[in-house]
Amino acid sequence: MMKRAVLACLLSSSLAAMSQQPITWRFDNLSHIGGNAPTVVGAPKLIDTELGKAIHFEGGATAGDALFFDTLPLSGTLPYTWEVIFRPSSAGAKEQRIFHLQQDGSETRRLFETRLVDGKWCLDSFAVNVVPNETAKAAVLLKCDGEHLFPLDRWYAVAAIYDGTTLRSYINGVLQGEADVKLFPLTTGGVSVGTRYNKRDFFTGDMFSARFTSRPLPLNELLKVPAERPTSASKPRP
Repeated sequence: MMKRAVLACLLSSSLAAMSQQPITWRFDNLSHIGGNAPTVVGAPKLIDTELGKAIHFEGGATAGDALFFDTLPLSGTLPYTWEVIFRPSSAGAKEQRIFHLQQDGSETRRLFETRLVDGKWCLDSFAVNVVPNETAKAAVLLKCDGEHLFPLDRWYAVAAIYDGTTLRSYINGVLQGEADVKLFPLTTGGVSVGTRYNKRDFFTGDMFSARFTSRPLPLNELLKVPAERPTSASKPRP
């Protein structure tokens, strides 16, 4: 009996550890990302960059390039950390949806968005849960000025961290804003990269990677922009 209890405890611990392993998506091809085959909209391009392979998107308000996935990372889990390494372009629109997690049959969603102001950009991390008789919503967007505006055409690592009570957003490990909100675990759904899920507000820029972790990561464990590769083969963004 004791052996069974010990084995059950070990199995439970092992499953818990497995559930906390991060899921990483590398945007280094157009056919198989994070173990998923995307549906391609428009003409996103695989490019060489100083970091390595990445995918370039061109977009506008109602048309552009995007990738859609029939899977929903972070489903069934709270809290979470969601990270993206990308390069916003100075050729982009004023408001863009970069990465969208959408629950089936609901307005429940998570998004990374950008706002372009005076030739720079700031981050909007948006989350909303719509359940019967209760709606929880958090838009972590500070006033886009001063220390929260960043140069365009450069690589950044952004993160949204939800610890169970507060959603916080970061750029390169620096806090950009926070909001108290009661979120619920995502169930089933899909992902759009390069646009809002309903194909609006397309992104212009480059996508390098994303990571999804079912726990709030400490700041020293967040993704960082990789060091540039010293190679003459790197090509500039189109």
